[in-house]
Amino acid sequence: MSHSRRSFLTNASLLAAGNLLGFRPFGMLNALAQTTSDYKALVCIFLFGGNDANNMLIPFDTNGYSNYATIRGPLALAQNTLLPLTPQPNFALHPSLPEVQSLFNSGNLAFLANVGTLLQPTTRAQYQANQIVPPSNLFSHPDQQLEWQNQMNDSSGSSGWAGRMADRMNTQYNPGALVPMIASISGDTLFCNGTDTSPVSVSSAGPGAPSCSDHSYCSSRQAAAQQFANMSSGVSLIQEDNAITNNAFTYNTVLAGALNAATPLTTVFPTTTPFGAQLAEVAKLINVRSALGVKRQIFFVGAGNFDTHSGQLATQATLLAEVSPALLAFYQALQEMNLTNQVTAFTCSDFARTFQPNSSDGTDHAWGSHHIILGGAVKGGQIYGTFPTQALGGPDDVGSNGRWIPSTASAQYAATLAQWFGLSTADLPYVLPYIGNFSTNNLGFLG
Repeated sequence: MSHSRRSFLTNASLLAAGNLLGFRPFGMLNALAQTTSDYKALVCIFLFGGNDANNMLIPFDTNGYSNYATIRGPLALAQNTLLPLTPQPNFALHPSLPEVQSLFNSGNLAFLANVGTLLQPTTRAQYQANQIVPPSNLFSHPDQQLEWQNQMNDSSGSSGWAGRMADRMNTQYNPGALVPMIASISGDTLFCNGTDTSPVSVSSAGPGAPSCSDHSYCSSRQAAAQQFANMSSGVSLIQEDNAITNNAFTYNTVLAGALNAATPLTTVFPTTTPFGAQLAEVAKLINVRSALGVKRQIFFVGAGNFDTHSGQLATQATLLAEVSPALLAFYQALQEMNLTNQVTAFTCSDFARTFQPNSSDGTDHAWGSHHIILGGAVKGGQIYGTFPTQALGGPDDVGSNGRWIPSTASAQYAATLAQWFGLSTADLPYVLPYIGNFSTNNLGFLG
């Protein structure tokens, strides 16, 4: 995975500061949003490994389910275990998603069907005749993760589409902010890296007081680290790294102060799971947003591993059972903060899985997938996009195993989110270089 020098320096210095000071920058970010009337946030939820969306959103009508059960064979979920979607009676959900079902049926969550990386609209005939340029290294985990995050023609770019949004929007919306616009609670990710702006990388454990394991030596070592950060070396690379490290000390102080002063949320999160803990930290950070001087924030969290080549039924059931209650808790926290209309969460993943099972009770790498969009601004209770024809070798299959050619591009998905967030249409080509190849840049799922 390639990373920009800025990303490396940022995360290396933040990690060093974090180990020394218990650095957790998200808390401060949340304090500011409480008092800004024009606040908005995006939360990217990446389902690493390639979630099998074919067993997440399932045809529920008689003919549709019968076809599904026949082709899926040992991976078919029993119809009487599925969770019906009241506004969309021809579809149902995986039995591990009761909270997602409730959010959909109440109009606060939507699905976008068959979306994936595309450089231009593509048909089966065009793909098989090599008449179009497909995304680079389809069906490769690292490449498709990066191409979802950078929205380029391959995985070699050094910036992500969220980072490029920050490049264009930071001065307009966050001119006096004390922290960057973007924060990742899932490590260093290309999605967050800008060309002119940097993210912060944060742990899900929450901010803590300065800590050190060397007892009587701690205060002197912390003082030395702070002095080193303030040194003037005369070497530009070291000077830049020193400045970033010094910022990390500053962020820690500001964030810790904001979190300590804030009234804790009463919403209970399933923090025994890594994903639940990440979303809980995002909520805490949003809760203290007003102390940070920001009107726009982007967060990145991750869940996984959804790479279910074998034993899929048990693995996916466990993972989705971690995602679903955490999403409900996050929405309830937004209700508590009166921010449901100002925060939108959305899922991404490497790709979906083949509709046809493999010989190990699992599935293999595919392409187009279905995704979740959550929030009060979402026109919920609907399935957007075009659901694929579920036929092996059919009009939406790249071959004969049920690898769906996306009917909607991930760039269109991103453009819809970006414009709701406040990105101007003039800046769309900078953030999403291939958006001009598609007839629409707004899919209409946000009001």
